[in-house]
Amino acid sequence: MNDETKQKINERYQKELGRGEFFWPDSIFKDLIVSLGIFIVLVLLATFIGVAPEAKADPADTSYLPRPEWYFLFLFKFLTLYGQIPVIGRIEWLAAVLIPGIGIALLTFLPLLDKSPYRHYSRRIFALVFMAVVVLDIILLTVMASLPAAPNAQELEISTRLQATGGLWIPLAVLALLAALFIFRRDVYRESTRRSLPIWITVAGSLAMVAMTVVVSARAAAYPKPEEVEVASTLVDQIFAGQDLYSVQCVECHGDDGSVAVIEGVEGLEGEEITPINSRDVLYTITDSAMYEVIAYGRPNAGMTPFGKTYGGELSKSEIDYIVIFMRYMWDDRFELPPEALKPLFPRLADGEVPSYDVHIAPIVKRYCISCHREGKENNNYLMTSYEEVLTTGDNVENNIIAGDENSYLLQVIQDTPIMDPEKPDEEMIGVMPPSGHLKPDAIEAFIRWVMNGMPETAEDAAELSVVPTPETTPAP
Repeated sequence: MNDETKQKINERYQKELGRGEFFWPDSIFKDLIVSLGIFIVLVLLATFIGVAPEAKADPADTSYLPRPEWYFLFLFKFLTLYGQIPVIGRIEWLAAVLIPGIGIALLTFLPLLDKSPYRHYSRRIFALVFMAVVVLDIILLTVMASLPAAPNAQELEISTRLQATGGLWIPLAVLALLAALFIFRRDVYRESTRRSLPIWITVAGSLAMVAMTVVVSARAAAYPKPEEVEVASTLVDQIFAGQDLYSVQCVECHGDDGSVAVIEGVEGLEGEEITPINSRDVLYTITDSAMYEVIAYGRPNAGMTPFGKTYGGELSKSEIDYIVIFMRYMWDDRFELPPEALKPLFPRLADGEVPSYDVHIAPIVKRYCISCHREGKENNNYLMTSYEEVLTTGDNVENNIIAGDENSYLLQVIQDTPIMDPEKPDEEMIGVMPPSGHLKPDAIEAFIRWVMNGMPETAEDAAELSVVPTPETTPAP
């Protein structure tokens, strides 16, 4: 730096110093205003947007894919793409430690390395275009890391190559070219007539990176959507979630109200005596944690298989917790059941109203039937997890459920009339349903009305068949 430049800088410094402001209270006041604004924004975001609830962590869940927080997703994706580099891609510590370490070191020592007296953006073209590429690449890598996983190996390979091109190779090529110009042709960054070259290189490389990310995102938009995990955040939601899970996993042996003392209709456990799980002997003597362990690990010696994913079952930690909460609030008289959790299983039917599967029958089936009538259970191949399965599955599909026929097998067994084997009149072919307990009268009536009126699926279909008296048509008393 020559004396003339020093003199200009000192003169400008003295001029700025003369019209400066005090740290206290001027700068402090500005900092407080900005901090208050940020705090208000955070409060508004937390109030009106919030954070989506997540299921409880389950260390034993091998299907869980750990992912970092959003501000580290770019590094997460960089490590994934780095693994595609031949030879050195296998040396993980280079990408996990060395490269991020170099980046942090450069940011730390940049004030010491940069000796240029100029601060105007027009004199700092290299720094601006270099960092622009780096920041853009961080944003695009974050976007790529947020995309859903490819559905198959072929699509995964194509997607990975496109991501590596847009998020790794193109930015590396652009940065290498900019660095080469800076090292060997610094005049390109200094002479105003040539400054457009690094800018155009940056613009062209950035457009290519963005275009590749758009292509990857467009392909990912066609991937099957991952199943969303619903998390019950309120007590009422947890009770309902536990009730649904109990209906599927537990009703078969314990009945819909937990009162079964002798198991019926369950292969291998027929006639097994058990303690009703809705009794004080269970609820008063077993803690929540002990109840959780019983459900998760099961009681193999008593024929109860494990239900927790940790031990090979279907239920996550949160789901087992929901079942425990349901049992406590529904049957333990020491807990007060919220009034909101007392809603009826299905809407009450009016005179002349035809029930629909979606509104009336599906809740009954889910509560009383799916526990047995699903894949992997002994049920004469009669599945009831959907409308189509209720109508079209089973070894006796031609007789199970017939529109307008009150002798349909389904209607008979839910009214405590077993179906006898034609070849062996003294033996039951299909026992009464459900084996443990009985359907309530309103549920039986809903089934009868539904079958006798053609088994409509939707509420709209049922409404066309209903004959509900209106105030205009109802005769005066």
